[in-house]
Order: sequence, then structure tokens, then C-alpha cells
Amino acid sequence: MKRTFLMLALTALAACVPKKVHEEPIMENDQRVGDSSEAVAAATAQAANAQAMAREREALSAQAMADCTPVVCEALVRGEIAIGMNEVQVLAATGTTDDAWSIRQSGDATVMMPATSLSPPSDVVGDVAVVQLADNSVSRYAYREAQGVRVVDSPYDATTEGRAEALAETLIREGDGYAAQGDFDAALNRYDRASILTPGDPMIDFKIAESLDKALRPYSALIQYQLFLHRMQLETIEARGEAAARMAEAIALAQQRILILERQVPQ
Repeated sequence: MKRTFLMLALTALAACVPKKVHEEPIMENDQRVGDSSEAVAAATAQAANAQAMAREREALSAQAMADCTPVVCEALVRGEIAIGMNEVQVLAATGTTDDAWSIRQSGDATVMMPATSLSPPSDVVGDVAVVQLADNSVSRYAYREAQGVRVVDSPYDATTEGRAEALAETLIREGDGYAAQGDFDAALNRYDRASILTPGDPMIDFKIAESLDKALRPYSALIQYQLFLHRMQLETIEARGEAAARMAEAIALAQQRILILERQVPQ
């Protein structure tokens, strides 16, 4: 019994003894730490450059706000490019300096484009593709967006309604392309999205109806043709000019297709 107790005590004592872990030393004796002066100098230079750039942007912002019109001042506060800005105000609106741009001048015309595609200048709306100035006043600018390049050449184009209209026009062009290829599902996808953006455009209703008709979906096409005619109010339409002529042609075609489709759709 005593022997057993002694063995248990020795075992417990051995468990309490700390274990030594043999690891390779981080540094050997007499080994010296590498010279970090270059890394420190690089970091210091980078910080100094960042501070200088920040001071330059602050100076540009102050200069931009010094003589801006009310509309331009509001755009600067939002961080958005606007028609009528000068070059300094464009820099302030995008929070950039000349280094961010490739600038070319031809007489009174100035064109500003991103210096690199990897990190293009941007404002609160999106990435800027190009800015055109005439007599140091922005006359046109464009954004690079998912649907392509969107051009702004009037104050209206910069509004929410203007942006929606521009996107709708792009979607309609894409839909027309798909419809020409016979891909009516893709065409309907674009037309439906365009219809949400510009719900008051009856010609989109006609394009949707025509795509449904050609996709052999007579009931849906019938409803869409009827919706188109309801919006058009035929008695107020006068075929004057190319646009009105196209509208009159669409109305006539819609009426013909309704007569045909009504015979195909069970009543």
C-alpha cells in the first residue's frame, strides 16, 4: 500500500514539473538587426507626400469655393461635377489634383481624361470618363457606368430624371439589338427595365407588345397593345414629322394585331 501511494505521488510530482520546449532562437549571439533606415525614410517620404497632397486639395477647394455661382457651390458641397465649373472646381469636386488627369488643350478647348484606368477620378455620382471645357467652363462630361458611357451636356441630364432617361435610352437600344437577333426574352428584359425608368413613354409599351407578339405570347401581347393604344389617345395624334409618323405607324400596326390576336385568344 505504501509503495502504491509512493508511486502515485511521484507520478503527480512529475506532472507538475514544467516541460522545456526547444525552439530555434530568433537571433543568434552577436547577430545584428538589419538596417531599417531605408524603410523608415520611405515611410516618412510617403507620409510627407500624402500631407502635401492633402494641403494641395484643401487649397484647390478653397480656391474653387471663392468665386463659384450658387449652383456650382451646391455641386461642390455635394462633391459632384456640374455644367459651368472651371478646371479648378472640377479638381475640387473630384478631390483630385492635376496628377490624376491627362489634360490636353486646343485653343479655348480643354479636355480632361483619367490619367489611368486603374483608379479614375470620381465624384459622388461615379467614375468620370471625360470632362470637356470651353473657355474654362465645363460644357460636357461623361461617366463610365455598367451600361456604358453616360454623357451629361445639360443641367437636366445631371438630375435624377435625366439619369433615368439616359439609362432608359441605353436599355432600349440594347433591347432593339436583342429583338433584331430574335432573342425576345432578353429584349423584354431591357424594355421592362426601361419602362420602369420612364413609365410615361408609350413607345416602350409598343416595343414590349411587339416582342411578346413575336415570342408567340398572344394574350400578353394583346393586353400590351391595348395598353399602348389607351395611352396614345388616338384622336389627339397628328402625323407630322418623322417621330409622329413612326407613332402613327405603330398605332396602325397595334390596331391590326389586336384584331388578329383577339381571334386567337379564348374569350
